[in-house]
Formats: sequence, structure tokens, C-alpha cells
Amino acid sequence: MAVDVKYSTKATATGGRDGHARSEDGALDVKLSTPKELGGAGGDGANPEQLFAAGYSACFIGALKAAGAQMKLKIPADTQVSATVGIGPRSEGGFGITANLVVSLPGLDRDEAQKLVDTAHQICPYSNATRGNVDVGLTLA
Repeated sequence: MAVDVKYSTKATATGGRDGHARSEDGALDVKLSTPKELGGAGGDGANPEQLFAAGYSACFIGALKAAGAQMKLKIPADTQVSATVGIGPRSEGGFGITANLVVSLPGLDRDEAQKLVDTAHQICPYSNATRGNVDVGLTLA
């Protein structure tokens, strides 16, 4: 599948899960810590799952806006998407992730809101990247 790239960025990590990550422009500059649940010490650093959850949440709101424009629906200003990202061993070996998105579209009719969420899931680059590889749950709050 060809992608007509309109924007690209670069980030570099050092030290793995107990290291540091920084985007080339410095807009993202984070300390990383491994959660205790994964055998790490925990700590005040972020982890890749948190970064993925934040990115997926923000991206999905963008997809909701694009879907809203297509469907001629105004997206509420107080729209929220919360992503819960899980990580653990796969039955086939290695590790895998899961993602569950809870979408809040206050004031919209429930049927319209569900159609909007379903359409956004087809538009969102994160949804397209994970489709067939990651179990993604969608819940309309």
C-alpha cells in the first residue's frame, strides 16, 4: 500500500525502556522507566505504552473530526478519547499489545455517535496500522 507522506518526524531512544527518548525537534523529550509489572523499578519516567496511548487518543480525535466533516456532524469541543494500552506475552511467543478506546461525544445522538466512531476507526492512521495485528476495542461512553 502506497502512502503519500505529508509529514514525517524522527525520534531517537537510548537505553531502552530505562532510558530516554527525544524527537529531532526537541518537542518531545522524555525519561523512560520500565513499570514494575514488567520487571522494572518503576519510577517517574514514561513508557512506550503510555506514549502509544497518548498518540492513539489524540489521533483518533483527529479521525473523529475528519469523519464528522464527511458526515456533516459537528464534533463537540469537549470530545474525549481515553486509550488503555496493555502489554504482555503472546500465546504464539514474544509480546503483544492491546488497545481499548473509550470515546465520549457529549450531546450527540447515540446512533450518530456510534456511526461516527465506526467511520473514524476506518480513517485513523493508528487504527489502520494496528488492524489485524492488535486487538482494539471501541466503546462509546
